[in-house]
Amino acid sequence: MKVIEGLKYSKDHEWVKVDGNKAIIGITDYAQDSLGDVVFVDLPEPGEVVNAGDAAAVVESVKAAADIYSPVSGTIIEVNTELEGSPELINEDPYQNWIIVVEINDASELDFLMDAEEYERFCKEEA
Repeated sequence: MKVIEGLKYSKDHEWVKVDGNKAIIGITDYAQDSLGDVVFVDLPEPGEVVNAGDAAAVVESVKAAADIYSPVSGTIIEVNTELEGSPELINEDPYQNWIIVVEINDASELDFLMDAEEYERFCKEEA
């Protein structure tokens, strides 16, 4: 399981890269491995407003469909349209192939997310 230092992680297995007031969000290596081969990604429309914990996208695999939750509140300002034609990119490198970008409304919500060390411990406990 690959975990990257410097990112924030949610208990729902999303990662967040903070870039100024933007949160670049994807699913973790643990999540993509659990899902298996990703065959479809249902992306939201830019401009949609999400609250922390809201389902923002759906990833479908050969095993299951999984909601992708926004770890922060804000406005979706970008979606990775590359995933529409090539959803398997998430399996190839889930940290390179982000899903959405959210303009953050409340940066204090980031304090509720885990760092890499905490996330690794969380995954071991969950396994």
